[in-house]
Amino acid sequence: MTKQTYPGSCTCGAVAFTCELDLAAGTTRCNCTFCRKARFWMTLVPAAAVAVTRGEDALVDYQRTPAGQPGPFLHLYFCRHCGIHPLSKGGAMPAFGDEFYAVNLACLDGGDDLDAALAAAPVRHVDGRHDDWASAPAHSFL
Repeated sequence: MTKQTYPGSCTCGAVAFTCELDLAAGTTRCNCTFCRKARFWMTLVPAAAVAVTRGEDALVDYQRTPAGQPGPFLHLYFCRHCGIHPLSKGGAMPAFGDEFYAVNLACLDGGDDLDAALAAAPVRHVDGRHDDWASAPAHSFL
């Protein structure tokens, strides 16, 4: 496991963050209505691995509660200026403790080294459409 700190931002630069990730450990694609329509490709990390370094006041919070979860479970953050969705924050998950972030990999800032790491990163598909996060969907199109 090789964790690296990556900077990230929205398109207009109002929001910036850093996150400590191990891209070789894998990434996630979900088929729920939000992720599918937003084309959200993520990696899940403990909340302590993410820091919003600029523009926390520019983030707008859209909340979603999957079936069977006490709500709100997910906070889907958007930049109020450019509309980009850099990350989401969720409640308790056994692997991450009390809180976790879903980092939008498309919002990471970097060059060829980041592009190579993303191209090599394993992708796990999950069936969020049916709130079955432990299973892959019947069809993965992302």
